[in-house]
Parts: sequence; structure tokens; C-alpha cells
Amino acid sequence: MPGKVERRTVRVLLLAGVCCVLVACGLAYRGELRALLGPVADGDPERGSYMQDPGLADRAGADVREALRAEAPPARALAATGQDPAAAWRPSEPLEARPVAAEPAIGALFSPGLDWDGDHHCSASVVHSPGGDLIVTAAHCVHQGGFRTNLVFVPGYRDGAAPYGVWVPTRVEVDPRWVRSADPDHDVAFLRVRRAGEPGARLEEVTGALTAGFGPRLPAPARLVGYPNDAEEPLGCANTAVSAGPAQLRLDCADVPNGTSGGPVLTGDRTLIGVIGGRDGGGDEVTSYSSYLGEDARALYERAAAAPAG
Repeated sequence: MPGKVERRTVRVLLLAGVCCVLVACGLAYRGELRALLGPVADGDPERGSYMQDPGLADRAGADVREALRAEAPPARALAATGQDPAAAWRPSEPLEARPVAAEPAIGALFSPGLDWDGDHHCSASVVHSPGGDLIVTAAHCVHQGGFRTNLVFVPGYRDGAAPYGVWVPTRVEVDPRWVRSADPDHDVAFLRVRRAGEPGARLEEVTGALTAGFGPRLPAPARLVGYPNDAEEPLGCANTAVSAGPAQLRLDCADVPNGTSGGPVLTGDRTLIGVIGGRDGGGDEVTSYSSYLGEDARALYERAAAAPAG
């Protein structure tokens, strides 16, 4: 009996030592990951929510404004893009992304500071909400190892200019399943935003908004829009959106590169049925994916729209 107790004690101590080593390695890895990602915060992982620190948001917004060439005053006259609406819905020939006119309700998502990304790392779009201050993007654009605290949205961005201003988050909402395991079926995020330095401004009054189309019927004629990391203008491509299983939407178009993640997939009259992301981080050289915007996405939208802005 004493021998068994001693051996058991040794095993317990060895197991405890291994656990300590694993915990230490995990903490070190988490620290390295956070250093690589740049500024991130835990927020509320059980809910999938983060209330943005106003000071951090203002500093990020100031960094982006300083880097941009111009911030023109908002004007509804700027809303005209010169794009032929009928042409936008014809399948692209060939099926590959090409430069398109900037649109007021679609923009680039910046993350100034020390991380691995360029000036703008993702795309986002304004979606109609009661508060008029909601944008949608991919969850992987705003949460990787924590919620990014240095996000800035520039609608209508083109050639280093911000014709509709610079906007920063007040809240970020993702599905808790994304926080727990980066589930590609829940690669969607909604952000409440404000115009830096102008707390009373409402984004929709400046840019207009897309309409969220939850539970879209597929297949459907669609187009995608997004900002590549290394480009100063958006790309677009049109084709038929089809189902890729019960929780993914697929649109085949070549040459949709990094940075377009979070950009909208649109059908009909400016109806949003997806955001570039989901499976394989958004796709490959010839295919783009989106998490299907079903009831879970609707619930996330409603939660974000109803939550206090800050």
C-alpha cells in the first residue's frame, strides 16, 4: 500500500508539472499572439461583445485621419458613383474581380498600429438599423485572439481620401461560437460606430445603407465588393450566389484577394445576403464564401442594434 501511494504521488506531481508547463506555454503563446495582432481586448467572451474604449477609438481615428489625404465634408451629392445599376447585376465577363466605383455605404476597415496588416485590412458596409449607426463585416476582421481595439471604418474610401468621414466603433458584437472556436459558420460581426469628434453624427444620414436580407433564397444573382489590402480602390464581381451546405454561401469569382474579407455580397436592390468570410477564411483564388445569414445572424443583428451604443 505505501508503495502504491508513493507511485501515485509521483504521478500526480509529474502530471501537475506537465500541466504547469502547458499553461505557461499557452500563456506565452497567447502573449505572442496578442503582440502579433496588436491592440486587442477580451471584452465579454461569453456574450461575444466588446464596448470600445473611447480613448483608444479616438487615437485610432486620429491616426487614420492623419494618414489620409483628405476628409471632405459629407454631402449627398457625393453619393453618385457613376455605376450603371443594370450592369452591376450581369455576370462578370470573365468571372474575375475588377476595379469598380466606390460606393458611399461600402468602405475599408483600417487597424492602425503595430500588427501584421497593412493600412486597411478588411472591408465593411453600412446596414440599415434603427440607430442609423451599424456596420457589418466578417468576425475574423474584428476578433482574433481578442477584440481589436484599433478599428476604423472609412466609407466610400478611394485613393487615400475619406469623402464621408472617419468612423470608429462604440460596440462590437460577434457570435460567442466565433469567440470560442472561430466557427466559420458564424464569421459575421456587427459594429455600432460614431464619427470621431462629432458625437451627434449618424452614419446612415451621410452614406445611406444597405438592407439586411436574412434567410436569402439561393441561388440568387449577386455581386461582391471589397478592398484588397494593397489597393486604393474597391474590386467587384458579379455571378450567381449558391448554397455551399447548410451554413455557407458561395460565389465563384476569381482574383478576390486578402482585404476583401467583410465586404458585402449583394443581391436585388442593395440587399445584403452575405459578407466575404466563412469557409477557408473567405475562399481561394476562384471562390468566395460567406456564412449564411440565417436566424443566428438575425439574432446577432438585433442584439447589436438594440444594445446601448456606448
